[in-house]
Amino acid sequence: MSLLCASTSSSHHLVAIPPTTTRRLTVNHSIRHRLSMSLDNNKNNSNINSSSLLSTVTNLLWGRSLPPGLVVTTVRTAWNSTWHLMMSQLAPSDPTGGYSRPASKFRFSGPPSPNGLHLYVGLPCPWAHRTLIVRALKGLEDAVPVSVASPGNDGSWEFKRVGVNTGRVINPSLDKANGCKTLKEVYRLRSGGYDGRSTVPMLWNKDSKDVICNESYDIIQIFNSGLNGLARNPELDLSPPQLKDKIEEWYQVIYPNVNNGVYRCGFAQSQEAYDRAVNELFSTLDELENHLSNSRYLCGDKLTLVDICLFTTLIRFDIAYNVLFKCTKKKLYEYTNLHAYMRDIYQIPKVADTCNFQEIMDGYYKTLFPLNPGSIRPIMPSTSEHEILFRPHGRESLSSPSKPVFVK
Repeated sequence: MSLLCASTSSSHHLVAIPPTTTRRLTVNHSIRHRLSMSLDNNKNNSNINSSSLLSTVTNLLWGRSLPPGLVVTTVRTAWNSTWHLMMSQLAPSDPTGGYSRPASKFRFSGPPSPNGLHLYVGLPCPWAHRTLIVRALKGLEDAVPVSVASPGNDGSWEFKRVGVNTGRVINPSLDKANGCKTLKEVYRLRSGGYDGRSTVPMLWNKDSKDVICNESYDIIQIFNSGLNGLARNPELDLSPPQLKDKIEEWYQVIYPNVNNGVYRCGFAQSQEAYDRAVNELFSTLDELENHLSNSRYLCGDKLTLVDICLFTTLIRFDIAYNVLFKCTKKKLYEYTNLHAYMRDIYQIPKVADTCNFQEIMDGYYKTLFPLNPGSIRPIMPSTSEHEILFRPHGRESLSSPSKPVFVK
């Protein structure tokens, strides 16, 4: 548009104009005339949209060739600045450009009342997925009802029913506890209100209308041992006393380097930060691959909370993190032991029902606009399809015959 304004301004000067300038003015006048005619025609077209209007303008300005270098440079600079602005809101960073995850606001402070509990989750979120799995394995579905939020256009969590659930896999839902339209509204119901980040998972008390906890690791510990009086499978202990130290040791490895490590790759705002995160991620995956070559689970023969925490990142690796978060050195499928380990956990009764792959992929590719502006969701890798994940994993041979790995 600045080119058209320049031609209009130049035509008002009553001075001798060189032939080359005359030709340029004639061309610009022609472009202005054709653009005016095209826009007039489009006014009569009810299907006109911003995309077709932009195509019309660009075709008239430089035809089928690439945009001029100045335009490319200007747009690139503007987009880069806008991207950093959006990323600063989506993913706060440290001075080096590394992702700095905000701390959870509501931490577990004591045994919760067993009455009136309600869980809020979002299916794309690996942290919320932890709570769904432990809730299912402990048999707490009736004691702790769940409302499933979906990412809205602005990235915030909202409630909506998505079709009819004809299968066993969990789907998005309405807010079953408070009837709110968004998760932010639920947080604001608490005494004194709340204006911070409205995150999932979140454990809510319907009676006191307050947030009990929104830290995933606290919630799965509550579900594992704090509600056995309500659980249908109270005998299952995913954090037995003799393994607590091992569980904590492994968690201090997988949380920063894998669970949060994939986000440190995807949300890095500098090459230095990305390189550091991706090297730590794959070094840790190599370490895990080696360890799992002779150990069925991270802490030996028994499934524990730290396995659940690792699983929810692994199940998303090839369908989201490998592509969108630039974790491209290797696919999880290329790790023989890690992929079999993931399939082992996926095949535990009730776990697969918590994995809604369509919602997971939509949540990443269609919501994280700064990372995927076109919102195009790629096809799911064949190695992540349900039938492949149910292939025999062969990891039973790593367990001691006398030690059960899972109590049903």
